[in-house]
Amino acid sequence: MQRLNKIIAWIGLTALALPTLAQEKHAFTIQQALEYAKKNNLQVKNALLGIQLQRQQNKEITAAAYPQLTGSVSSTYNPYVATQVLPNFISPSVYQVLIDQNVKDGNGNPIAMPGDFGNIAAQFGTKFNASAGVDLSQILFDGQVFIGLKARSTSIDWQTKYSEVTEETVRTNIYKVYYQLLVGKTQIELLDENIERIQKLSHDTKELYKNGFAEQLDVNKVEVQSANLNTEKLKALNSIYNGYLGLKFLMGMPVKDSLILTDSLDEQQIKDGALTLGDYNYKDRKDYQYAELGKKLNEFNIKRYQLSQIPTFSLSGNYYKSAQRNKFDFFGKGDWYNVSAISVRMSVPIFKGFATKAKIAQARIQLQQTQNQIDNLKNQIDQEAETAKANFTVAVNTLDYQKKNMELAETVYEQTKKKYEIGTGSNTEITTAQTDLKQAQTNYINAVYDAIIAKIDFLKATGKL
Repeated sequence: MQRLNKIIAWIGLTALALPTLAQEKHAFTIQQALEYAKKNNLQVKNALLGIQLQRQQNKEITAAAYPQLTGSVSSTYNPYVATQVLPNFISPSVYQVLIDQNVKDGNGNPIAMPGDFGNIAAQFGTKFNASAGVDLSQILFDGQVFIGLKARSTSIDWQTKYSEVTEETVRTNIYKVYYQLLVGKTQIELLDENIERIQKLSHDTKELYKNGFAEQLDVNKVEVQSANLNTEKLKALNSIYNGYLGLKFLMGMPVKDSLILTDSLDEQQIKDGALTLGDYNYKDRKDYQYAELGKKLNEFNIKRYQLSQIPTFSLSGNYYKSAQRNKFDFFGKGDWYNVSAISVRMSVPIFKGFATKAKIAQARIQLQQTQNQIDNLKNQIDQEAETAKANFTVAVNTLDYQKKNMELAETVYEQTKKKYEIGTGSNTEITTAQTDLKQAQTNYINAVYDAIIAKIDFLKATGKL
């Protein structure tokens, strides 16, 4: 028994604070725990990073509407300048001059125009070419870019709402674990009271046994009860220890840090709202808001594909300096020639094999799927809200009933104990009373926890958490 008590004491100290292993100490109310989780929970952090990622993607979309300016420098070496074979256009001109001047050949005959002058091979260009310049392009109108610009704020709202949904899920779990640990603390206090009672009963029974008013069997029964209570406390402390580890994980807190919960259980606070269970609004639910924004993005997607069927307009221009050399001496003397152009382009989609039509149809189907999901979510919210309302009402009534029952069991135990002490009651009666009290306390603890969970579920179902 002494060894069991040592184990219980060690787990109790470890579960409450982990002082010897702690790197930092934290004493948190539930609100402070929620604020800590908002800053440190990795799921919440990733959801917030999603907002930053969407902002950068929006900048990428915006960039498509800005002028695009590109600079380039190039140099080309031609080991063999390309040769072009051309009709001999030089010789006919020469012959024509000779004929016009009545020039005679070596035999004294007038020169005549040959019938075929053949071809000549000519090389156009130089060994080295270089150019440097800039290209400018600007979208004047593109329906898809226009829709992308309009959808930017909705995309940010969508990611922001997703982060809120994630945060709400984390908040719900933290609420439940935090108050479960507070209930566990109350459970330990009740167990300590029972252990104290059983120790007093054990002492009294042993004294009665020494004086011949009780049997060894009575002493053994009390010892069995004591061992059972200490074992139950050991399990409860281990459960609390694991609960603290789970709460730290949810909050994003290092496991080695010390955590103390400073709030206390308040039955009236748990009951608040039980008598004012009113109507609820779908739009109060963050997951519903998230689904609505998803629907809006799907509508933008349809418009994007629809506008891809109309003409697009763009402006482009370039300005270059170019030079040709037979030696690589572009940085020396020599001319550089200007090359420039400005153009406006209209691109008209005529036929893409019905691909655009298929994309529009797909986007419409996706929109209908989203609408179906929203309709299903409404039914789910109705079911969750009505179930949570019923559970909360029953849990509050059960809590009141079990508290009264526990108080009654305590009264019965005290009266039975007094009878046993004066010799008018039996060991069986005191054992039964102790068992009933323990069961009543267990029922009360369960009722408290059920009421807390029911209220959290109700607040979440109605979008008020």
